[in-house]
Amino acid sequence: MPEQTTSRLRTKDLTLIALFTVLTAVCAWISVPVPAPLIQFTMQTFAIFAALLTLGGRRGTYAVTAYLLLGAVGAPVFSNFRGGISVLLGATGGYILGFFFTALLYWGMTAKLGESLPVKVAAGVLGMVTYYAFGTAWYLALYAQMGKPMGLLAALGYCVFPFVIPDLIKLALAVLLAQRAGKYAQ
Repeated sequence: MPEQTTSRLRTKDLTLIALFTVLTAVCAWISVPVPAPLIQFTMQTFAIFAALLTLGGRRGTYAVTAYLLLGAVGAPVFSNFRGGISVLLGATGGYILGFFFTALLYWGMTAKLGESLPVKVAAGVLGMVTYYAFGTAWYLALYAQMGKPMGLLAALGYCVFPFVIPDLIKLALAVLLAQRAGKYAQ
């Protein structure tokens, strides 16, 4: 019997990818509503970090991509049980699309620099910068399109500054989860 190549996904891999896709949806539904123009707090970023840190760059990216595709086709996997292209074109769309690039960045960094804890944490922090950049740029463009242009500092005050500490805590929790559960995901 031929040996499986490492590039093929096994049934276990597909199951774990599906599990973390569902975990991301459930975590997106856990939110703290805030008044506009602030972006609401969710546990979605915890799930993104948990998928990447536990499954690794390749399978974690697949889980993030599956989550995004489910939401894009209308499954209610985004915050407040929403789905569809309209969510991706809304105020949080830049963040959601930024998750994909965060996952690619994580996959690339860990593939090139190894799977050590410092590399994983650095990839997570740079991933935060990535989705903040996408989210803030999208937010600025959206408000400018609505005829309400906003300065960069104001946008950062709505889109980034309130989230840095909570997201670092979510990253730390995801690191702890991955250290405990990661051996079962191999």
